[in-house]
Amino acid sequence: MIQKPGLPALTLAIASLLSLFSPAQAKAKINVIASFSIIGDMAKNIGEDRITLRTIVGPNADAHVYEPSPADAIAMANADVILINGLKLEGFMTRLIRSSESQAPVTETTRNAAILRDPAGGHYHFNNGKAVFHAAPFDPHAWQSVANAKIYVKNITEAFCSADKDNCDVYQHNAHRYTEKLNALESKITATIQQVPPEKRTVVVGHHAFRYFEQAYGIHFLSPQGVSTESEASAADVAGILKEIKAQHASAIFAENISNPRLVQQIASEAGFRVAGTLYSDALSAPDGPAGSYIAMMEHNATTLAAAAVGQR
Repeated sequence: MIQKPGLPALTLAIASLLSLFSPAQAKAKINVIASFSIIGDMAKNIGEDRITLRTIVGPNADAHVYEPSPADAIAMANADVILINGLKLEGFMTRLIRSSESQAPVTETTRNAAILRDPAGGHYHFNNGKAVFHAAPFDPHAWQSVANAKIYVKNITEAFCSADKDNCDVYQHNAHRYTEKLNALESKITATIQQVPPEKRTVVVGHHAFRYFEQAYGIHFLSPQGVSTESEASAADVAGILKEIKAQHASAIFAENISNPRLVQQIASEAGFRVAGTLYSDALSAPDGPAGSYIAMMEHNATTLAAAAVGQR
């Protein structure tokens, strides 16, 4: 006679069968590569616990001049989604993707954003003592406008939905919630800058990373360098900025977190200013710093600009 299993054994058998269909057996997280910290933060807000994120160029680092490592290539080879800014910001990414032989789709997060042209059309940098010109018809710093940041969010969400259709509704929900925060951020920046008298809305920075911020919010930025930190400011560039500071009655001079402050310190000294603070241009701060997220970065920049312009720093 065959003995029937007892209740505990039967319960265990049923539990084992049900485990085959549990959420733990759902599709694994998608592997996401973000080219630099600002895009990485946006991706984290949209993907949350449904993605495994690797950011190539981390906090306080400069994507213009980054040199990738073998570990970057290994991570790239295993990617499901690759997120880049495009507009020739990350000169290293084409080489890195090619060397890794990654087959993952590449999403340019600036697609369909309102893009400004580089007034210089490119920049020079020096290689083995020779000046080399890199054509760059567009300004890549589109994230400095919150309106454009919302386009980044849309493109990232579409990339995640394409790679992981089963969780598309999760990504869309997260993106909607994050976009609401960006709407509030945009209003806050506008209100903050409106506190600055129009005659004090000209400031100086190291390189032209803030033209989108200028167009969106009304602060005018002077700089001795072009849109890339690869360009090198000449003595003539510095002399020209000193003249512009006087002619346009600049109210403050700022360092940038990604750059050696020596150049702006020199300009400040010769112009009779002190460096008023640090702006976050092409990278976030460390997580425990004042610009550990995109939203915190934009808030910090706006409040730092406003406080310095009215003489509170």
